[in-house]
Amino acid sequence: MISRRHCLAGLALLVLAPSAAAQNKPSARPSTGPAISAARSIVAGAPLSVFLTRPPQGARLAIARPDDPATSAIVVVEPKNMVPALPTPGIAGSYELRLTVEKDGAPLILLRQPLVTTEPTATLAAPDKVGRGQHLPVRGIGPNGELDRVVLVTPDAAVDAEGPRFFPAENVEATLEAPDEPGLYELRYLLNAPVSGLRILARRPLRVE
Repeated sequence: MISRRHCLAGLALLVLAPSAAAQNKPSARPSTGPAISAARSIVAGAPLSVFLTRPPQGARLAIARPDDPATSAIVVVEPKNMVPALPTPGIAGSYELRLTVEKDGAPLILLRQPLVTTEPTATLAAPDKVGRGQHLPVRGIGPNGELDRVVLVTPDAAVDAEGPRFFPAENVEATLEAPDEPGLYELRYLLNAPVSGLRILARRPLRVE
């Protein structure tokens, strides 16, 4: 006959066995390599914030076409902090975000992440008319890239024509000074991004009286 003491000893072994197995199971080690995290889709021309983890010395962030070799890129930025912002191509399409380092005088790709840019749009808000030399309140919202601008020019002006302007990346609202010459003018939201260069995304007619 099995004694009560032997039964209790057997039960103790059954209870302890899983705990011992759990202790012997190797624990998952945290990754010690670099990592990047960023949106995989963004409006073309908008700044892309990238979260960096453990970047190696001399690391660079790049945006390239997926089939481009390591030596070819549209944008290359040496990050100054752990959450840098990269200008994105101003044309909708499929691209690739890369983390690279230089090796033997050429870039070496450490990490890749797909990036899709969607068609950019912009809106302009302002009065329909204004007096000569008067203050003109304007709002311009678009991709808001660092080099984007809202400018007041004549309707037939070239895409790179100069005029009263402001930069939406700094503030989407501003007050411009209307021209002294009466006539028909045009407010423009200008995208200025890699690949696209200067591109008019929105127009709004304005009469100066």
